[in-house]
Amino acid sequence: MRSSLPPLNPLRAFEAAGRLGSFTLAAQELRVSQVAVSKQVRALEEYFGVTLFERGHRSITLTPDGARMLPAVTLALDQIAAATSGLKHRGRSDMLSIQAYTTFAQRWLIPRLAAFPRMFPDIEVRVTASLLPANFGHGGIDAAIRSGTGEWPGMSADFLTPLELVPVCRPGLIDGGVADPAVWLRGATLLHSLSRPEDWSVWLKGRGIEGVGMRDSMRFENSAMAYEAALQGAGIAIGIRVLVESYLASGALVAPFDYVHRLDGGYYLIYPSTARPSRTLALFRDWLLSATGTGLA
Repeated sequence: MRSSLPPLNPLRAFEAAGRLGSFTLAAQELRVSQVAVSKQVRALEEYFGVTLFERGHRSITLTPDGARMLPAVTLALDQIAAATSGLKHRGRSDMLSIQAYTTFAQRWLIPRLAAFPRMFPDIEVRVTASLLPANFGHGGIDAAIRSGTGEWPGMSADFLTPLELVPVCRPGLIDGGVADPAVWLRGATLLHSLSRPEDWSVWLKGRGIEGVGMRDSMRFENSAMAYEAALQGAGIAIGIRVLVESYLASGALVAPFDYVHRLDGGYYLIYPSTARPSRTLALFRDWLLSATGTGLA
């Protein structure tokens, strides 16, 4: 009976956590806090009177009850998403949904988007952020911007901009200059992004610097937070050059070393190759490639 249906939001939190095996990843997908996901799951457990997850120190595991329940909930939510997506997009060829990483959206995509509605006022662009792989099945997105080497199975990929690593800090942090980068870095506080945990190690190896430990460091959820910490003088962040260009141009941040490490690949606009792009996506793709100077593929 429908009167016995459990509340939808706790079901969504349970399904995401069970499918991803993590409250943290579920929170990122649902764009809520980890605490909110935990509370929603707890509410569902109280509703049923059973335990759905065994909670470890930094892990969760489905209980037998949770494991039996998860496939049915996933199927039901997929069916709801498919049905509502069809209704939402019926007759709405003017709607375009783009997904990107949080920092990339803030520092690169959004500053460029202001020109798009002036050229195409009939197209409404919606931008969402996620670290998770783009889900075109029931994610409600038309295209995504992701970093990689351009190879995604079943996807078309258009190159947008390279991935180049450059350390940045507030100008006052290097008063007197940097005579020896290795010595200076050994006494500096390194600012890391948890979403790109290897960038400092990659840059140091490329520069040929050894013996720089990671004990005197601070770690942040994303690169935007690490850049903000650098702006406040908390230490030196490892930046992606296209994301810190405006800081460097304004002088808010400086690059104390002349070495820039270029990674393989770059940022790409990706979308399913199994179907012809919609009019709105084709217009956005052509505009974006023209705006970035990469030309049409």
